[in-house]
Amino acid sequence: MIKRALPLLLLMSACGPMTLASAERVCLDRARDAAGPRGAVAVGISGGKVRSRLQLDISTDALMGRDPSVVFDQCVLQKSGQMPSRPLAQRPDWQG
Repeated sequence: MIKRALPLLLLMSACGPMTLASAERVCLDRARDAAGPRGAVAVGISGGKVRSRLQLDISTDALMGRDPSVVFDQCVLQKSGQMPSRPLAQRPDWQG
């Protein structure tokens, strides 16, 4: 019986809240996505031909015009059960 319950307990523990620091790291990316589209352009020459590549990423938060700081706060609260340790604008790793 215990052998059957162990995998279930491990699975359930994975659904628990994250630490505050982990949630802030994950949610910082979501806030960056909410700030607007991100993309990359690559141009090069290969075999005598010009090659190019364009990548554009946009989140639904950005499409809906959500404030990145609100997205950050709600994400951290949802993932950790706590409010962020400091506002998004006061984080040294935030450039908004």
